[in-house]
Amino acid sequence: MPILLHLKTYSNIADFPQTKGTVLTLGTFDGVHLGHTKILNKITEAAKIMGLESVVLTFHPHPRSVLQTDTPMYLLSCIEEKSHLIQKSGIDHLVIHPFDKAFSQLTAEAFVTDILVKKFNIKKIIIGYDHRFGKNRTANIEDLTRFGLEFGFDVVQITAEEVNAITISSTKIRKALEAGDCGVAQDYLGHPYTLSGTVVKGQQLGRTLGFPTANLQPCCEEKLIPKNGVYVVRVTWNNQSYSGVLNIGNRPTVSGTSRTIEVHLFDFSQEIYNAKLSLEFLTFLREEQRFDSLDALKNQIIKDKEQAMAYFQNLPK
Repeated sequence: MPILLHLKTYSNIADFPQTKGTVLTLGTFDGVHLGHTKILNKITEAAKIMGLESVVLTFHPHPRSVLQTDTPMYLLSCIEEKSHLIQKSGIDHLVIHPFDKAFSQLTAEAFVTDILVKKFNIKKIIIGYDHRFGKNRTANIEDLTRFGLEFGFDVVQITAEEVNAITISSTKIRKALEAGDCGVAQDYLGHPYTLSGTVVKGQQLGRTLGFPTANLQPCCEEKLIPKNGVYVVRVTWNNQSYSGVLNIGNRPTVSGTSRTIEVHLFDFSQEIYNAKLSLEFLTFLREEQRFDSLDALKNQIIKDKEQAMAYFQNLPK
């Protein structure tokens, strides 16, 4: 994944520097899909018009995973992926603040005065009409508007239609990925679903079959992994793009006991252990299945590769 210099990132609100003023939005921005992008574009446009800095304030871990520990929270984007996507909107600053129960106890007044006003020096905030904040989420958009009048910043509401579109999009993206539907996910994201991670040592079974694979460890444990099966993917490594075919599953043919993510790159022979890869899911080829022999598995892999190569050949130039 290329390094993009425009976006400045901070791992704590305390690290944010003094500025002449900011236009800010806050939220989880998980996946940074088309609905989110509309909000980010509003932030950048407003900041340019007002001659101010644009800021996105988000949190890690996801607040729901801290406050609702009984339900696992799987993310559409890790921090690095989120940063990469947010910078595309021309945002100046991304603040990823640690979220914990202590932070959740901050009162609405303290959040506005100590963080929004004193730390970020906000002149405008763009926020959802249904956004609630402060201890026990007791404050709403009307309270924020009142604070804006008191401290001299504008409050712009994101419409109900836009907020609903964001919620619906996130839900549909998750359901699509759980069903292996890369096309629907891409339609709502505005880009292919991405999975980043580090190449780790596997059992090297692919080498014995003539199809060496890179075994990927996802960038974070909470990352949503699509449905088991075989996919056509585009892979970025060292700022270069490669075509490939990916298998997600438990490798039933060889009595696998754990889920793995293994990608075979076409026309590629380099050793890339410990390297960072970024995969784009383009289309689903087939379900995971158990074969009677390694020869049968090898024959199917040959067919998978042929299908994947045909997919790339048929893409518009």
